[in-house]
Amino acid sequence: MGMPARPPPDDLLSVAGLERLFGSLSKASGILAAVSGGPDSMALMHLLARWSRADRHPPILVATVDHGLRPEAAEEAAFVARQAAALGLPHRTLAWTGEKPRAGVQEAAREARYSLLVQHARGEGASHLVTAHTLDDQAETVMMRLSRGSGLSGLAGMRRERSRGGMVHARPLLDLRKPDLLDLCRKEGWGFVSDPSNADERFARVRWRRIMPLLADEGLTAERLARLAQRAARAEEALDAKAREALGRAAPLLDDGAFSFEAGILANEPFEIALRILEQALVRTGLGLENSRLQRLEACTERLREAIGQDGTLRLTVAGALVRLDPSGRVSVRQEPPRHRGR
Repeated sequence: MGMPARPPPDDLLSVAGLERLFGSLSKASGILAAVSGGPDSMALMHLLARWSRADRHPPILVATVDHGLRPEAAEEAAFVARQAAALGLPHRTLAWTGEKPRAGVQEAAREARYSLLVQHARGEGASHLVTAHTLDDQAETVMMRLSRGSGLSGLAGMRRERSRGGMVHARPLLDLRKPDLLDLCRKEGWGFVSDPSNADERFARVRWRRIMPLLADEGLTAERLARLAQRAARAEEALDAKAREALGRAAPLLDDGAFSFEAGILANEPFEIALRILEQALVRTGLGLENSRLQRLEACTERLREAIGQDGTLRLTVAGALVRLDPSGRVSVRQEPPRHRGR
């Protein structure tokens, strides 16, 4: 999984350049492009439109999410709608309604945005959701996760393709720089809007964006951070494969909502593999890892390994799951039952 060749900006508009960007989308039943109106997403919309016209490609749909957080957002969505119509692309504005949280608004807005986009894509029969994340976004993501003490999975950054709500979320511009896309918009006369929240230092990503040029001066460029993410993703893939193979040797069993396996595998494998075996057990129980915390999973794995070494039993909870080491020498994982509080 080496680093793909980055198409020179002048080559982006050629048939070959467009195919390098979007060729993996050719078998989609439909493509929903999330377009906010900024230069990155407007470039994505125009490039997708050119690619679609060049050959018989899947239908392209466009959607803009109005989070209801800024009065300008409605006009920005209307601007995108006009530009999409000029390209012959259907557009829909998706509104995030209801009460907004006072804290963590960016995280909540992100979750709402993807929920709305996936729901709309599914309703239109699209199989792919496409966003305009760039190499610069990837570099910022790696630094933000590093600052939060992320593990290898976090340092792998944003994946070029991932599953989201039963469809493929693709990021075809992940090898391109924001300045290149901005220059392309100006050169081609593609209009765009500027979101003032991109300069609001209350948001962590904006603060990191201000720091990135200083890091680049010391050699920690966006390209090198993106390369780190790709190398971390390769290592992540290899370790996960090793953990799946090890778990397969531990007599795994799914019965009545509980997933179990021979406990000895956790003690016999290196700690990182044991940690991933527990992660995979959580997934097989139907629990997503979004709510898990690496530090808690590590602590859980450590306690299990200690108890196994002492031929003991153990019962604990982690990531919404009840984990038990029983006297028969098996670890079982099932969804944690609801807690009942007394009056």
